[in-house]
Amino acid sequence: MSGASLTRDKADTLLLLLAALMVLAPHLPHLPAWISALACAALLWRAVLTWRGRRLPSAWLLVPVALAAMAGVQLSYRSLLGRDADVAMLVLLLTFKLLEMRARRDLFVVTFLSLFVLLTSFLYAQSIPAALWAGAAVAVLLTAQQSFQYTGAVPPLRRRLLTTARLAALAAPLALLLFIAFPRVQGPLWGQAGAVPGGTTGISDSMAPGTLARLAQSDEIAFRVRFDGAAPAQHQLYWRSVVLGDYDGHSWTRVPRKRGLERLTVQVRTRGPALRYATTLEPANTRWLALLELSGATLSLPGYRVRDSDELEQFATEPITRRVRFAASAWPSYTLQAGEQPQHMTRWLALPDGFNPRTLALARQLRAAQPDADARQLNQTLLARFRAQDYRYTLAPPLAGRDAVDDFLFDSRAGFCEHYASAYVVLMRALGVPARVVTGYQGGERNPLDGVLSVRQSDAHAWAEFWTARDGWQRVDPTAAVAPERVQRGLARALPRPAPFGLGPLIALQNDPASWLAQLRYGYAALNNSWNQWVLDYNPDRQRNFLGELESAAGHWREALAVALGCALCGALLWRRWRRAPAEVLDGLYAAFCRQQARHGYARGAAEGPRRYAARLRTMPATPRKHAAMAQFLQLYGMLKYAAVPPESRPASLATLKTLLPLCR
Repeated sequence: MSGASLTRDKADTLLLLLAALMVLAPHLPHLPAWISALACAALLWRAVLTWRGRRLPSAWLLVPVALAAMAGVQLSYRSLLGRDADVAMLVLLLTFKLLEMRARRDLFVVTFLSLFVLLTSFLYAQSIPAALWAGAAVAVLLTAQQSFQYTGAVPPLRRRLLTTARLAALAAPLALLLFIAFPRVQGPLWGQAGAVPGGTTGISDSMAPGTLARLAQSDEIAFRVRFDGAAPAQHQLYWRSVVLGDYDGHSWTRVPRKRGLERLTVQVRTRGPALRYATTLEPANTRWLALLELSGATLSLPGYRVRDSDELEQFATEPITRRVRFAASAWPSYTLQAGEQPQHMTRWLALPDGFNPRTLALARQLRAAQPDADARQLNQTLLARFRAQDYRYTLAPPLAGRDAVDDFLFDSRAGFCEHYASAYVVLMRALGVPARVVTGYQGGERNPLDGVLSVRQSDAHAWAEFWTARDGWQRVDPTAAVAPERVQRGLARALPRPAPFGLGPLIALQNDPASWLAQLRYGYAALNNSWNQWVLDYNPDRQRNFLGELESAAGHWREALAVALGCALCGALLWRRWRRAPAEVLDGLYAAFCRQQARHGYARGAAEGPRRYAARLRTMPATPRKHAAMAQFLQLYGMLKYAAVPPESRPASLATLKTLLPLCR
């Protein structure tokens, strides 16, 4: 059987199955494999039955299969309640319902169930492609529903799609008005607490060899930043997150505050004007904020409480599981804890016993060679050693043994940023200089189209700080001594990844800021940022601010909305009166014709059709020209009213009727 020979019912059913497949497609990646396979198999089975004209399966077969599927959901999710289990059951319910459509009522059930299943896809993704796909699925679904409504000839598919598009265009202004003015709820409308898109976790409060290297494999956005003025240079973009000071020979962790210990009065002196910026933080299921050094401690996160530490870390009291926007100020030039009592710095000198003997021996040699060197001189000595010897910067260093720093400094000489920061701090502490590891992000990619700086998980970085009584804590980046391009140009330029499938030239073109592919990438990034800011993050605060701006610009916003609605309604009525539907024009011309003849005593009977009316009008005393005009008018009216006239010929036929009407007087 060819596609051209499909009956109307089969064609409409196959279109409905296509709409159902589009509805289910966004759910297939996150469902268990057996549910995705079962749903696709059920749709394929239904399509084959439709194509071959076979009967649908009986309830005696579907009911046991449905019960077995429900039991499978229970085994897969250990529950029949919850977001994922409920969505899985809805998907199975939709596919099984398609196998038992036997009445017109079932069509409406499938349509509304499909709309609801499509709605649940926004629990997992709210991106622009997800929204476009949902819009396309709704269009095909409504077109399929529309196809089942025709009792006579069915218009071509293109015309039905255009009808659906017109319906969507009519509904769009009301939807936009409701989006802008309907009261918003605090927090995300879609999503679930604790659900982090993509499953990526950001910076944590510990660091071991390979921790940041694994995080650097992800290109997901960590946060976006927009500066009020000019952005700092790339090498100044150090986003401070977590300070690590306890070392057990393998991992670095935060120095715990002992219970009852008073917090230090941290002395901070800033120089120069502040840099003001706004950050949009993506959900990463972590409490730690990443702020430009050195940001103030007066932050406010909507929906979260913010705390700070003696090390000037900023963190929320609970993991951040939704997108958050906040404003901050930073001072790139500052002095931190200068003049502090040396006894308060002893916690930054501790090293574990029995680890890294070769590193400790090297520190003794360096101290013996420079007995009078201060902390700054020792810092330069260590950085010069990293530059002079054949150290390599790599995402895949060899595995280290028990003495990880010894293995890195003397054997492999290859590591990522955490290896260099860890080895540097251990050496400085062995030299008697307080030092600590700082983790966060470094750099970011600026979009030239909208000026937004995107910082990705791949920009995760570790650096170090050492302390002197005169100057306080000083930032130093040992990685920059080995791979300066990492700080100046970013990780992608310092460690270009191998291109799979021979796509090297395409990736190089994408990384060239002047190329058309890079401009396309920047354009999508700017569009995606606007989508996040004005659609996904349109929260009650932004709604109040926006409506407040409307109120100040156009008076009270409720009155402005009422005026806008009134104008829109009047405009719609005038447009409808000026451009009536062809059916209304046809009936109006026929009514005018009947009124003309009624004035001559030939009124149309209530049950009299055009053909009988024309036969009776032939007895009217009139000129041959008028008889010919009346006969042609009624014949053309009957054809337009009751025959299948192509849509493209209707305007010309209506124009002919308008021309004939004066001749029938």
